[in-house]
Amino acid sequence: MITIKTDDEIKIMREAGKILANVLKEIEKQIKPGVTTLELDRAAEALILSYGAKPSFKGYEGFPYSLCASVNENIVHGYPSKYVLKDGDIIGLDLGVLYKGYNSDMAITVPVGKVSFEAKRLINTTKKALRLGIKKAKVGNTVGDIGNTVQRFVEGQGYGIVRDLCGHGIGKNLHEDPKIPNFGKRGGGEKIVEGMVICIEPMVTMGDWRLKKADDGYGYSTKDNSLTAHFEHTIAVLKSGPVVLTE
Repeated sequence: MITIKTDDEIKIMREAGKILANVLKEIEKQIKPGVTTLELDRAAEALILSYGAKPSFKGYEGFPYSLCASVNENIVHGYPSKYVLKDGDIIGLDLGVLYKGYNSDMAITVPVGKVSFEAKRLINTTKKALRLGIKKAKVGNTVGDIGNTVQRFVEGQGYGIVRDLCGHGIGKNLHEDPKIPNFGKRGGGEKIVEGMVICIEPMVTMGDWRLKKADDGYGYSTKDNSLTAHFEHTIAVLKSGPVVLTE
């Protein structure tokens, strides 16, 4: 069931989103060769707690960390570990914050040191796909309009768009209805109405879009081991249009 948020609820979720955006901005500054993904997780948790918030992911479906840290061919839900980031890696950071009973969710993909032109292009394409998807999150459109826009742009750039995972509604629960696929048909799926709060999160692969379980047994990686990128924002649908809460 899709839950429609009140103005007061969206106001709280905007506060949660601002905390999350500030935390990820600080973690992004710490990314460099020689840092472990576990160090990033510990820093993220400490920052979240310093704002009087809680990490949404810790304990969710048994996940023991606050941050999902997914490197190179690992696309989402990567376990923080003793893996040492090296020059040329790209890392996806996916993080959630629980504040005053409401969740926010956000992801970015960040280059480590000097990366290839191809990696930069993948990151920039995924970031733009998110922006295009957000523009479609307006009253009167459908979930399919979002997915179709993301898919057409990504595939038009020669990349794969993941089918097995998708965006979602969000609120008191981290994952709520509706599902927000990154592919689909115009006019398909649920109608977008005022008061919906959703997470749009393109997951893009340099090669084939098909996934397998990652070596850590929790996350996902590409079957062909091609590079991946992932961006996500929490969006409130207002009468005036979509508003990004995680900024």
